[in-house]
Amino acid sequence: MQELGLIGVIVLLMTLLTVCGGTTERRVRDRETGKEYLVTRNKFLNVDRLLILAKNTSFFAIMAVGATVVIVAGGIDLSVAGIYVLSGLAGAVVLHAFGPAGSWPGVSGALVVPLAIAACLGTGLCCGLINGLGVIGLRLHPFMITLGTMSIFRGTAVVTTKALSIGEFHPAFVEGFISRRVPIGGDEFITPIPLLLLIAVAAWGSFFLSSTVTGRKLHAIGGNELAARYAGLPVARLKLLTYVLAGLTAGVAAMINIGYHGAASSGDGAGYELGVIAAAVVGGASLTGGRGTALGAVLGALVIQLIYDGIVILGLRQEYNMIIVGTVIVVAATLDRAQALWRGTAPPA
Repeated sequence: MQELGLIGVIVLLMTLLTVCGGTTERRVRDRETGKEYLVTRNKFLNVDRLLILAKNTSFFAIMAVGATVVIVAGGIDLSVAGIYVLSGLAGAVVLHAFGPAGSWPGVSGALVVPLAIAACLGTGLCCGLINGLGVIGLRLHPFMITLGTMSIFRGTAVVTTKALSIGEFHPAFVEGFISRRVPIGGDEFITPIPLLLLIAVAAWGSFFLSSTVTGRKLHAIGGNELAARYAGLPVARLKLLTYVLAGLTAGVAAMINIGYHGAASSGDGAGYELGVIAAAVVGGASLTGGRGTALGAVLGALVIQLIYDGIVILGLRQEYNMIIVGTVIVVAATLDRAQALWRGTAPPA
């Protein structure tokens, strides 16, 4: 029912943007005659805008699935944006080194692509491991640990790159892998890899949380950690696993980002932690733990991205992004608390 409600909200938002967004003109070239002419189309309901929406949603949604895994176990990860930028820069260093202006420009793409993927995912995994070890080793609230590592990861990115962007990547990763374009008719193209990776991560998250023993143990830990300890569950090890998985998903999102844009900088992903947590909470993940789904995280990410896009389409100031998303988090958390009180499962205030 939670997911059906989100689908209804998405349909409503898309309808409002279609009706209220107005129209725009686009210059199109006729392939046969070579002549250019203007085409009037809806600002929101057009192929280009929907493809951009799908691409932008993939970044948030993939990280939101990882954040949901952490939240289900009763944790929180504020460092996803820091992991995202650091993982992207790690992959960018590899791709630049083997690119046309790098030290080894002639290396085959069959070697470069796996190395870049390993750099992104390996960095994400290591950052997630640091978070997990901090939470279970120092026994501090994960809010404090990940708040600190968020600053550490992003600061490391700024210091190592001197706030400069890294580009000139090996073309095999950009044009041959992440940004490979597939024609869909006329002069329209789609880049399927980001969407396919989102579907793969969402399918894995759904199976992991709902159909595996480990996923059920995470729900048990988030629902009542003390009872889980008395039941003999390896709470520390499972919590460590959640942060590692969250780091990996941030690494996947970073890999898509650098491949799609062909560059990386220390400013990438600024403020993404708010959007990712908002997507997980809007998707039904309870901040008190014990509840959340991967599908809900994906739908929640789509809702957040529709809000971002709606602000652009309606011509509103970009500063309203933070206000609206922050309000959405407060409302979603309030509704979650109200549902828990109604069920009689709410913890003491």
